[in-house]
Amino acid sequence: MTITLFIPCFVDLMYPKVGISMVHILERLGHKVRCPEEIVCCGQPAFNAGYWDESRAVAGKVLDRLKDAEAVVIASGSCGAMLRVFYPDLFSGTVHSREAKMLAGKCHEFSDFLVNRLGVTDVGARFPARVTFHDGCHGLRELGNKKPARALLAKVRDLEFVEMKDAETCCGFGGTFAAKFPMISTAMGEVKCASAFATGAQYIVSNDSSCLMQVQGLLDRQKSSVKTIHLAEILAQS
Repeated sequence: MTITLFIPCFVDLMYPKVGISMVHILERLGHKVRCPEEIVCCGQPAFNAGYWDESRAVAGKVLDRLKDAEAVVIASGSCGAMLRVFYPDLFSGTVHSREAKMLAGKCHEFSDFLVNRLGVTDVGARFPARVTFHDGCHGLRELGNKKPARALLAKVRDLEFVEMKDAETCCGFGGTFAAKFPMISTAMGEVKCASAFATGAQYIVSNDSSCLMQVQGLLDRQKSSVKTIHLAEILAQS
Protein backbone atom coordinates (compact mmCIF):
# COMPACT_ATOMS: atom_id res chain seq x y z
CA MET A 1 0.00 0.00 0.00
CA THR A 2 0.96 3.65 -0.10
CA ILE A 3 1.72 4.79 3.44
CA THR A 4 1.75 8.45 4.42
CA LEU A 5 4.03 9.30 7.32
CA PHE A 6 3.17 11.94 9.87
CA ILE A 7 6.44 13.02 11.46
CA PRO A 8 5.94 15.13 14.61
CA CYS A 9 7.71 18.49 14.71
CA PHE A 10 10.15 17.52 17.49
CA VAL A 11 11.08 14.32 15.63
CA ASP A 12 11.67 16.30 12.44
CA LEU A 13 13.82 18.88 14.23
CA MET A 14 15.70 16.78 16.79
CA TYR A 15 15.30 13.07 16.03
CA PRO A 16 15.18 12.76 12.22
CA LYS A 17 16.73 9.28 12.39
CA VAL A 18 13.41 8.02 13.78
CA GLY A 19 11.55 9.03 10.62
CA ILE A 20 14.34 7.72 8.39
CA SER A 21 14.23 4.39 10.22
CA MET A 22 10.48 4.13 9.68
CA VAL A 23 10.93 4.69 5.95
CA HIS A 24 13.61 1.97 5.76
CA ILE A 25 11.41 -0.53 7.60
CA LEU A 26 8.23 0.13 5.62
CA GLU A 27 10.06 0.05 2.29
CA ARG A 28 11.82 -3.15 3.35
CA LEU A 29 8.34 -4.63 3.81
CA GLY A 30 7.47 -3.64 0.24
CA HIS A 31 5.34 -0.53 0.75
CA LYS A 32 5.53 2.87 -0.90
CA VAL A 33 6.11 5.72 1.55
CA ARG A 34 5.30 9.39 1.20
CA CYS A 35 5.93 12.19 3.70
CA PRO A 36 4.27 15.57 3.06
CA GLU A 37 6.85 18.19 4.07
CA GLU A 38 4.25 20.93 4.44
CA ILE A 39 2.70 19.26 7.52
CA VAL A 40 4.67 20.58 10.47
CA CYS A 41 2.49 20.13 13.57
CA CYS A 42 -0.70 18.37 14.65
CA GLY A 43 -1.83 21.28 16.87
CA GLN A 44 -1.49 19.40 20.14
CA PRO A 45 0.39 22.08 22.16
CA ALA A 46 -2.41 24.61 21.69
CA PHE A 47 -5.06 21.92 22.20
CA ASN A 48 -3.57 20.80 25.53
CA ALA A 49 -3.27 24.42 26.68
CA GLY A 50 -6.96 25.04 26.01
CA TYR A 51 -6.55 27.15 22.87
CA TRP A 52 -8.81 25.09 20.64
CA ASP A 53 -9.42 27.79 18.03
CA GLU A 54 -5.69 28.15 17.50
CA SER A 55 -5.32 24.37 17.45
CA ARG A 56 -7.98 24.07 14.73
CA ALA A 57 -6.08 26.58 12.59
CA VAL A 58 -3.10 24.21 12.59
CA ALA A 59 -5.04 20.94 12.55
CA GLY A 60 -7.19 22.08 9.63
CA LYS A 61 -4.12 22.07 7.40
CA VAL A 62 -3.38 18.50 8.50
CA LEU A 63 -6.92 17.43 7.59
CA ASP A 64 -6.54 18.97 4.15
CA ARG A 65 -3.14 17.40 3.43
CA LEU A 66 -4.08 13.93 4.66
CA LYS A 67 -7.65 13.62 3.37
CA ASP A 68 -6.65 11.40 0.43
CA ALA A 69 -4.16 9.21 2.33
CA GLU A 70 -4.67 5.46 2.22
CA ALA A 71 -3.08 4.98 5.64
CA VAL A 72 -1.34 7.44 7.96
CA VAL A 73 1.46 6.13 10.19
CA ILE A 74 2.65 8.32 13.04
CA ALA A 75 6.04 8.31 14.77
CA SER A 76 4.56 9.07 18.19
CA GLY A 77 1.87 7.76 20.51
CA SER A 78 1.29 11.34 21.62
CA CYS A 79 0.64 12.83 18.18
CA GLY A 80 -1.03 9.59 17.16
CA ALA A 81 -3.58 10.06 19.93
CA MET A 82 -4.13 13.66 18.81
CA LEU A 83 -5.08 12.65 15.28
CA ARG A 84 -6.91 9.44 16.11
CA VAL A 85 -8.66 10.33 19.38
CA PHE A 86 -8.76 14.10 19.83
CA TYR A 87 -9.32 15.41 16.28
CA PRO A 88 -12.95 14.21 16.32
CA ASP A 89 -13.43 16.13 19.60
CA LEU A 90 -11.58 19.19 18.33
CA PHE A 91 -13.71 19.44 15.18
CA SER A 92 -17.01 18.26 16.68
CA GLY A 93 -19.86 20.51 15.58
CA THR A 94 -17.81 22.14 12.81
CA VAL A 95 -17.90 21.73 9.03
CA HIS A 96 -14.81 19.50 9.34
CA SER A 97 -16.35 17.01 11.76
CA ARG A 98 -16.84 14.26 9.16
CA GLU A 99 -13.33 14.76 7.75
CA ALA A 100 -11.81 14.48 11.22
CA LYS A 101 -13.63 11.22 11.91
CA MET A 102 -12.61 9.76 8.56
CA LEU A 103 -8.98 10.70 9.08
CA ALA A 104 -8.98 9.28 12.62
CA GLY A 105 -9.93 5.89 11.22
CA LYS A 106 -6.89 5.90 8.92
CA CYS A 107 -4.32 6.92 11.55
CA HIS A 108 -2.05 4.43 13.28
CA GLU A 109 0.86 4.67 15.69
CA PHE A 110 3.91 2.97 14.12
CA SER A 111 4.16 -0.21 16.24
CA ASP A 112 0.39 -0.73 16.19
CA PHE A 113 0.37 -0.40 12.40
CA LEU A 114 3.07 -3.03 11.94
CA VAL A 115 1.54 -5.59 14.27
CA ASN A 116 -2.21 -5.06 14.04
CA ARG A 117 -2.64 -3.68 10.51
CA LEU A 118 0.14 -5.43 8.60
CA GLY A 119 0.36 -8.51 10.82
CA VAL A 120 4.14 -8.19 11.06
CA THR A 121 6.24 -8.81 14.17
CA ASP A 122 9.58 -9.84 12.63
CA VAL A 123 11.15 -7.17 10.42
CA GLY A 124 14.55 -8.86 10.27
CA ALA A 125 16.19 -6.67 12.92
CA ARG A 126 19.25 -7.44 15.04
CA PHE A 127 20.25 -5.40 18.10
CA PRO A 128 22.71 -7.05 20.52
CA ALA A 129 21.88 -5.27 23.76
CA ARG A 130 19.82 -5.47 26.95
CA VAL A 131 16.81 -3.15 26.78
CA THR A 132 13.76 -2.13 28.75
CA PHE A 133 10.62 -0.34 27.56
CA HIS A 134 8.84 2.85 28.64
CA ASP A 135 5.12 3.12 27.87
CA GLY A 136 4.31 6.70 26.87
CA CYS A 137 1.06 7.91 28.45
CA HIS A 138 -0.85 8.74 25.25
CA GLY A 139 0.14 5.54 23.47
CA LEU A 140 -0.79 3.42 26.47
CA ARG A 141 -3.85 5.17 27.86
CA GLU A 142 -5.43 6.78 24.79
CA LEU A 143 -4.47 4.29 22.08
CA GLY A 144 -4.24 1.14 24.21
CA ASN A 145 -0.88 0.16 22.71
CA LYS A 146 0.74 -2.09 25.30
CA LYS A 147 1.53 -5.24 23.35
CA PRO A 148 2.68 -4.25 19.82
CA ALA A 149 6.10 -2.84 20.76
CA ARG A 150 6.87 -5.82 22.96
CA ALA A 151 5.82 -8.25 20.21
CA LEU A 152 8.25 -6.51 17.84
CA LEU A 153 11.11 -6.44 20.36
CA ALA A 154 10.61 -10.17 21.04
CA LYS A 155 11.57 -10.92 17.42
CA VAL A 156 14.74 -8.79 17.36
CA ARG A 157 17.75 -11.06 17.18
CA ASP A 158 20.31 -10.94 20.03
CA LEU A 159 18.16 -8.49 21.99
CA GLU A 160 17.48 -9.19 25.66
CA PHE A 161 14.29 -7.55 26.92
CA VAL A 162 13.76 -6.91 30.64
CA GLU A 163 10.50 -5.38 31.85
CA MET A 164 10.94 -2.55 34.34
CA LYS A 165 8.70 -2.25 37.40
CA ASP A 166 7.40 1.23 36.51
CA ALA A 167 7.01 0.76 32.76
CA GLU A 168 3.56 2.39 32.78
CA THR A 169 4.50 5.28 35.08
CA CYS A 170 4.66 8.73 33.46
CA CYS A 171 8.17 10.03 32.80
CA GLY A 172 7.11 13.54 33.80
CA PHE A 173 7.45 15.25 30.43
CA GLY A 174 3.86 15.92 29.43
CA GLY A 175 4.77 18.66 26.97
CA THR A 176 4.10 22.00 28.66
CA PHE A 177 3.82 20.23 32.04
CA ALA A 178 7.60 19.92 32.22
CA ALA A 179 7.96 23.68 31.64
CA LYS A 180 5.23 24.69 34.10
CA PHE A 181 6.16 22.26 36.88
CA PRO A 182 9.87 21.47 36.47
CA MET A 183 10.45 20.16 39.99
CA ILE A 184 7.55 17.69 39.81
CA SER A 185 8.54 16.73 36.28
CA THR A 186 12.11 16.05 37.35
CA ALA A 187 11.02 13.95 40.35
CA MET A 188 8.79 11.83 38.11
CA GLY A 189 11.59 11.36 35.61
CA GLU A 190 13.99 10.27 38.33
CA VAL A 191 11.55 7.53 39.37
CA LYS A 192 11.49 6.32 35.77
CA CYS A 193 15.29 6.33 35.54
CA ALA A 194 15.66 4.42 38.82
CA SER A 195 13.23 1.77 37.61
CA ALA A 196 15.21 1.39 34.39
CA PHE A 197 18.52 1.17 36.26
CA ALA A 198 17.17 -1.74 38.30
CA THR A 199 16.81 -3.85 35.14
CA GLY A 200 20.47 -3.49 34.19
CA ALA A 201 19.38 -2.37 30.72
CA GLN A 202 21.75 -0.58 28.37
CA TYR A 203 18.88 1.13 26.52
CA ILE A 204 15.48 2.53 27.40
CA VAL A 205 13.15 2.09 24.42
CA SER A 206 9.88 3.91 23.70
CA ASN A 207 7.53 4.88 20.89
CA ASP A 208 7.76 8.55 21.89
CA SER A 209 10.85 10.66 21.30
CA SER A 210 9.43 13.35 23.59
CA CYS A 211 9.51 10.95 26.55
CA LEU A 212 12.99 9.80 25.56
CA MET A 213 14.20 13.41 25.40
CA GLN A 214 13.02 13.93 28.97
CA VAL A 215 14.63 10.72 30.23
CA GLN A 216 17.89 11.18 28.32
CA GLY A 217 18.28 14.66 29.81
CA LEU A 218 18.07 13.20 33.30
CA LEU A 219 20.40 10.34 32.42
CA ASP A 220 23.00 12.78 31.10
CA ARG A 221 22.81 14.87 34.25
CA GLN A 222 23.38 11.72 36.30
CA LYS A 223 26.32 10.85 34.04
CA SER A 224 24.73 7.48 33.34
CA SER A 225 25.89 5.23 30.52
CA VAL A 226 22.28 4.14 29.84
CA LYS A 227 20.93 5.50 26.53
CA THR A 228 17.46 6.04 25.11
CA ILE A 229 16.37 4.93 21.66
CA HIS A 230 13.13 4.94 19.66
CA LEU A 231 11.66 1.56 18.75
CA ALA A 232 11.94 2.33 15.03
CA GLU A 233 15.69 2.84 15.33
CA ILE A 234 16.09 -0.65 16.80
CA LEU A 235 13.87 -2.26 14.17
CA ALA A 236 15.88 -0.60 11.37
CA GLN A 237 19.07 -2.33 12.55
CA SER A 238 20.00 -5.45 10.62
